[in-house]
Amino acid sequence: MPMISTKTTSAITKEQELQLKSRLGEAIAILPGKSEQWLMTSFEDNCRMYFRGDNSEPLAFIEVQVFGKINPSAADRLTAEICNIFGSVLGISSSNIYVKYEEVAMWGWNDGNF
Repeated sequence: MPMISTKTTSAITKEQELQLKSRLGEAIAILPGKSEQWLMTSFEDNCRMYFRGDNSEPLAFIEVQVFGKINPSAADRLTAEICNIFGSVLGISSSNIYVKYEEVAMWGWNDGNF
């Protein structure tokens, strides 16, 4: 039950959104037991954000939420891939990307909870 939420200062075209969705769908498999089959994604573009007191360069804040525990070495690999994806699709430098991970103990879906 992974969820990847993105906030970025960049505008995202429909084509870019589809590229991001597809590539994040492939990348989530880096985390053991996770797959695109259960991945939900969201994209908020044109956000007003500042990093180091500045917003002259494209920025992104990406949240990865998963049901259960996250393997730290897998998270390292996923962070690198997320930075690669957003760099190649939106031109955002990895030095301007924060990735937040959250382990969720209870996740509701389809009238029940895991």
